[in-house]
Amino acid sequence: MFVVNSHIQIPESEFEWSFVRSSGPGGQNVNKVSSKAVLRWKALASTALAGGVRERFLARYGRRLTAEGELIVSSQRYRDQRRNIDDALAKLRAMLEAIAQPPKRRRKTKPTRAAVAERIQSKQARSRIKQMRRFKEEE
Repeated sequence: MFVVNSHIQIPESEFEWSFVRSSGPGGQNVNKVSSKAVLRWKALASTALAGGVRERFLARYGRRLTAEGELIVSSQRYRDQRRNIDDALAKLRAMLEAIAQPPKRRRKTKPTRAAVAERIQSKQARSRIKQMRRFKEEE
């Protein structure tokens, strides 16, 4: 069981792993070892996400889903497979933690009377300065 928090727990049977050779530097090792971990998770079909969490997930990460509704997370940061698996799971955990709590609703506020007065006073002061710069015709 992959535990994100007390509300989000994903059975490991929903994950599909594949391993391929990593790109980038690594010498002969990179040509021989399939250390890159690719995690496929059917996010739309998953029973682990509740209604509100699923909606937030789709709103934020919907672009990353395939046409079948799968999320693909890959990791090739490390040279061994186990650490890349852990890294891919950490990436998934970070994504799910980001949407686990609903965002706080914004409360509308008004500026204080003192703030309004200060703003108007500064505008009037600027106006006076500009008025004094104006060219005055001689009478």
